Amino acid sequence: MLKLTRRVAVAGAFAFTLGALPASAQGQPIRIAFGDIPSVESLHFLIAVERAKEKGVRLEISSVKSEDVAAQAVVGGQADIGVGTPYAMLQKVRAPMKLFYQLSTLRFYPIVNTEFYKSWKDLDGQEIAVNSRGSGTEAIMKLAADKHGIKYKTISYVPGSEVRAGALLQGNIKASILDSTNRKIVMDRAPGKFAVLPLEGVSATDDALFASPEFLEKNAQAVDTLVESLLQTVREISARPEVAAELRTQYKLLPDLPKQLEADIVPYFKEAVEAKSLSVTGGGPDGAKIDLTFFNLAGQITGDPASLKVEDFWEFGPLNRAKAKLGQ
Repeated sequence: MLKLTRRVAVAGAFAFTLGALPASAQGQPIRIAFGDIPSVESLHFLIAVERAKEKGVRLEISSVKSEDVAAQAVVGGQADIGVGTPYAMLQKVRAPMKLFYQLSTLRFYPIVNTEFYKSWKDLDGQEIAVNSRGSGTEAIMKLAADKHGIKYKTISYVPGSEVRAGALLQGNIKASILDSTNRKIVMDRAPGKFAVLPLEGVSATDDALFASPEFLEKNAQAVDTLVESLLQTVREISARPEVAAELRTQYKLLPDLPKQLEADIVPYFKEAVEAKSLSVTGGGPDGAKIDLTFFNLAGQITGDPASLKVEDFWEFGPLNRAKAKLGQ
């Protein structure tokens, strides 16, 4: 069962032992390894999962410590589907996985404690914190460092944007990168103490679903239903962001969400729709090409982006069938 507990400000609070997951077997639920802590930002995904369940697809979500752990769980057979962007593993390790649905595109905010830093140049030789190794947050911060001609002293990996926000407020870290909701929390709770550094728009994938080609082939009907539910949900929220809060109540999702974050659900999705970070297309070849350029520049994958083949990283079958059924 999907279990969402109250967030706590420790990086490994939601890690789980991979060996504890049941082995995949016919008739058992499809196991999804989510490399983050379920929150407002993942609400559209959680809603789509519930809708797929209504259509007869058995699904279970487990929060894991990081995207790396989610990818390892899929490779090791402890999970069937992972959530993340394991481009480095796909190319460098040749892991037997394919991305098949884009959940969202990157929308993050580099933030610093102004008692210590006020610009990108101030971060030269300093410590920063990002979500996980190989994540979009790491890629953005590395790209920014290259652009501004600086080099970080160290990069710490602290999964969970709300965990990093808490660490910033407590003074345990002084420079990080946050999602929209936690940026607002930090700025509201400590007015004038933090500043968001300028960052050019990035449209690469933030989170995507991935699985082994064998799993996708053997479970095509269930995967197609999940992808259809995702497309349907995102399109509805994009047309009317209030739907996110309504469906959250209907499906009793995120029951331990603090009251102040409940009020942020609709504003968050309104902002996401305006910023076009909710993927109404599910990705596709065009989105994959943007990813190859971005993750190449960020150092996650190597080679000339123009010569890289999207088919080596993506399986578009489920998405194409969902679009054919629901309409482009």
